Amino acid sequence: MPLVVMCGFPCSGKTRRAEELKVHFEQSSKAKVHIVGDGALDSQKEKNVRGSLKAEVERKVNKDDIVILDSLNYIKGYRYELFCLIKHAQTPHCLVYCLTSDEQSSSWNSGREAAEQYTQDIFDALVLRYEAPDSRNRWDSPLFSILKDDTLPFEAISDALFKRKAPAPNQSTQSQPLSSSNFLYELDKITQEVLVAIFNSQKTSVPGDLISVPGATEKISFLTCSGDLSRPMTGMTHFHHLPL
Repeated sequence: MPLVVMCGFPCSGKTRRAEELKVHFEQSSKAKVHIVGDGALDSQKEKNVRGSLKAEVERKVNKDDIVILDSLNYIKGYRYELFCLIKHAQTPHCLVYCLTSDEQSSSWNSGREAAEQYTQDIFDALVLRYEAPDSRNRWDSPLFSILKDDTLPFEAISDALFKRKAPAPNQSTQSQPLSSSNFLYELDKITQEVLVAIFNSQKTSVPGDLISVPGATEKISFLTCSGDLSRPMTGMTHFHHLPL
């Protein structure tokens, strides 16, 4: 069943909206609804928390239940990972963006019990790093932006989740199980392939030659730093993209 990704500043009303959605879905669809949440993030544990939340979502997404991820979800790359997850599970998703000013969210944070508050340093850091969702990105769409006094558009959200086809999985997600390490593994693999291609090309190339690299539609030219044409390329080499 579908995944609802909550998104917004710290203390922007995400948990209240998640609870409203849970009540609505339980009454309208009779489905079992799971809210996966993190509470207040400790910045020292933030990366581990994100990994744990993603793993919990992956465990709970199935053909019968609705999953609501109640967290900041403020990193674009992390939202993309969630999108890959739901593609693999072949289920629709949507984002509910609780849109508030940082002043309003800071005020709500100050009104929390001390044990549940973000420190001001952590709050400011999270707001500074926040990457707002953009409906033009397939991983941020459908996107529902909600102001603090708005009523949730329950019908529109339900249509997005239950009347829309799930994104089709690509070959890579069909051929192997999705895991939190896949992205880093693929990134490292591609990086190594590119480096090997460049280092091999230097044996027969001179500065200014165009070099093909795996997976790229453009070629690159390279210049040595020292001006010594016999010196092998290193990590200090400057690369320049040139259109063909």
